[in-house]
Amino acid sequence: MSGTVEELEAGNEAPLSEEGSSVRISPELELPTEEDLLLAAAYVYDAQYNRNIPFETSPQAIRFYYLYNHWSMQIATYFFIFLDLSLALFEEPAVYPLPFLATSLVEVLCLCTFFGRLVQFAKVTSRTVFWKDTKNICILLTILLTLLDIIIYGTLRVFNIHSVRWSRCLRPLFLINFPESRQIRRAFRSIRNTLPEVLYVFLLLIFNVLMFSLMALKLFGDRNLKTVEGASYFTNILDIMFDLYVLVTTANSPYVMMPAYNLDWRYSLFFITYIVINTYIFMSVFLAVVYNNYRKHLKNEIRKLAYMKRHKMIKAFNILKTQEGPEFVVKEAHWKHLVKMVAPDISNSHRELLLRISDEEQKGYVDKKCFLRLADLLNIQVITMKFKRHPLEIWMPHVYKSSGSLFIQKIVQHRVFVWIYDVIILINAVFIALDEKNPFISYAEWVFLTLYIIEILLKLYTYEPKTFFARNQFWNWFDTLIIIAALMATIANTAIKSAIEYNSQQILDIIFILRLLRLIRIVDSIQRFRVILTTLINIIPTMLTFGGLVLVVYYMFAIIGMELFKDKVQFFSESSTDTHALDCGNPALKDSTFARSRYCKNNFNDLASSFIVLMELTVVNQWHVIAGGFALVTHEATKLFFIAFHIVVVILIVNIFVAFILEAFFVEYSLEKSEIETTIEKKIQELGMGIQEEDVPDGQLIDNMETNENDLSGGEEMQKQSSKGLFFRIASKRYRTVDALLQRMFESEISPEDEGPSLDEILNLSPSDMYPKNPTFENSA
Repeated sequence: MSGTVEELEAGNEAPLSEEGSSVRISPELELPTEEDLLLAAAYVYDAQYNRNIPFETSPQAIRFYYLYNHWSMQIATYFFIFLDLSLALFEEPAVYPLPFLATSLVEVLCLCTFFGRLVQFAKVTSRTVFWKDTKNICILLTILLTLLDIIIYGTLRVFNIHSVRWSRCLRPLFLINFPESRQIRRAFRSIRNTLPEVLYVFLLLIFNVLMFSLMALKLFGDRNLKTVEGASYFTNILDIMFDLYVLVTTANSPYVMMPAYNLDWRYSLFFITYIVINTYIFMSVFLAVVYNNYRKHLKNEIRKLAYMKRHKMIKAFNILKTQEGPEFVVKEAHWKHLVKMVAPDISNSHRELLLRISDEEQKGYVDKKCFLRLADLLNIQVITMKFKRHPLEIWMPHVYKSSGSLFIQKIVQHRVFVWIYDVIILINAVFIALDEKNPFISYAEWVFLTLYIIEILLKLYTYEPKTFFARNQFWNWFDTLIIIAALMATIANTAIKSAIEYNSQQILDIIFILRLLRLIRIVDSIQRFRVILTTLINIIPTMLTFGGLVLVVYYMFAIIGMELFKDKVQFFSESSTDTHALDCGNPALKDSTFARSRYCKNNFNDLASSFIVLMELTVVNQWHVIAGGFALVTHEATKLFFIAFHIVVVILIVNIFVAFILEAFFVEYSLEKSEIETTIEKKIQELGMGIQEEDVPDGQLIDNMETNENDLSGGEEMQKQSSKGLFFRIASKRYRTVDALLQRMFESEISPEDEGPSLDEILNLSPSDMYPKNPTFENSA
């Protein structure tokens, strides 16, 4: 579609407004219809979650677009993607072998699902946009190539002709190219854009390795030196380059140096100089270049997202706006209806709070500036809370409100109560580490168990039970279940003295070990620790994005590795009588470092084993031994496979991962709350409905609440505030999407008034002359 809002009534053209988006031309700027609200809600919803699908704006297409973005459709898409990827577990070489007919039928089912999802996409967008999108072309080609491979492979199997299922390494392309995987796709695109700058540094590194290899050949080649295995030392230029490349990773240090070092200590200076230059200087420069260029391209991506969000919010505003005096605004009734359509799960009180923020002077309408903040407001998670009385206060008000009862409640709500139990947990951890055969230690466990039960009972007495055991109160549930399990195991262990191998005492030991996890509560009670812990939790979505990136790369290398090395290395148990058991089933490995290190289980005989080997290669320790072993059973050229994996994963992806996590951590750890969050908190306090962190009793753990409405309970301070009705609080986990965190990283560098190029220009749907101040955007976001 074009970048304009299409006229919903046939026969009317929609000229551009001053903002660059079209509006309905009408003598009286007629009120928005239900279709208008549906279209505006789609734009706001896309802006909230940073979707960039250029959908058609007819009422039927909009409703189909809502169906396309429904959570069930997205879950189904991911299910069939991972089902398709998991087929490698059941195909030769397989972890759990299944007939080819069974796996091929499942794969055809997955391909039909992917094609159906593609048809869905074609129905919500125009043909021009569909065929310009390289993601769609890639998915179609992958489906056709996979079907062709299945037919060829199946036909050859009928005639007992061996062939290769080459299309299996294309399966991760489905994970990359569907619109739901935009974060993974963005990471791949950023890597692609970073490659040209990184390539020069890498070529310089290889040139440096070559120079040192030539020097090593001249220094050591004619001295008749031998390695520990008795092989010639530094006589072949290719072997020298491989050994020195491995030395950059320090995996073969000091092994590679020892023959020369044993001859003369001064030769060690050669290797020390090499390590300093290549490992500590070159690799540091490599990280700096990767970090700088990746951040530059990532900023370009996020700038694009910010511009797209503003354009979509402007489109939504232009659909709903009416004229109020000299300016255009959105009426309160239409704003409420819109928010209810975009976020139907938020409470009425939360919706009213957002309206009070958007319409501060309560004029009955929302102006353009405040309307454009709506997507960001919806991304800030606000907890709506209401006061609820304790059941004991209802059943026995005189007893529950007596001076003794209030004193107990005050003690439980005090921070000292938490500190005391933190100390008890630490002491209990020490006792668990001691010899439990000692009767004193055994009896002490009963004491600790009694103290934990008293803690739970006191908290249930102080805080309203339903609130205490709310579904988001993880630690309350965790502590209670652990204590109940420990109590049952202790009673069972005392009553029944079993002699079986896994007796009740060992079960009790497991419970005690699990109880040690309560130490995390102590970490959470220390302010600086809590900041670091919260920061790590908040950047988990960004880590998962790179987890998907690594999964794609691992899967492709695993499939290629299985085709190259399957059954070349075999694992035998220690009791095996096979003549080649100590040689990993292959005479070529006889007396090799690979075989002597008992690395036989490091093979590519199935997908699970392949992933384990690739993980070992990622760690890089001893990776040259693994590469050398597979080179012995195939050809020296296969070392290129392992070098390629090291370059792609260890040098490129891991460095980019480190760069991104550093940036995300610095943003989360050092920056204050965003302007939108500050606005919400300020309004909450102005309304007198705020809950400050220091006012919340420790036992209620409001920070962990994520639901729309929660009940507050117990506590004299809360009861004093109950007359105010509802309470609001900003949730501690502020970012529900990766895009929100990414935009936080660079939002300060974009002026609020800068709307950037048009939506068509951003998506490359029309010719454009980009603003000089804006970097060039990539296609297929």
